[in-house]
Amino acid sequence: MIAAAMNLSRAEIHGVMSFYHDFRSEPAGEHIVHLCRAEACQSMGARELERHARDRLGIGFGETTADGLITLEPVYCLGNCACSPSIRINDETHARVSADKFDQLIAGLEAQE
Repeated sequence: MIAAAMNLSRAEIHGVMSFYHDFRSEPAGEHIVHLCRAEACQSMGARELERHARDRLGIGFGETTADGLITLEPVYCLGNCACSPSIRINDETHARVSADKFDQLIAGLEAQE
């Protein structure tokens, strides 16, 4: 529909949608968890945190939990490098996130339901 309305090819629309992370072809979860993958966060344990987050949520980047509660997204800098590793849940940034802290934050989201 978008391609026809803008007189563009479907490939051009798909190219734009796949380039920009805020465009989606499917609805996001109620809460979006951005996990920083920049160098500073990686040097402070973001790769381990990423593995933990994937295991805890049962999803990978760009996916949403089966209950539609959480979408996990990569981000390449939250501007919180001195307090790595960092994540952002919706509009709130969390610093020095360990596996335990991640679990607490996710449990808080689940408890809101």
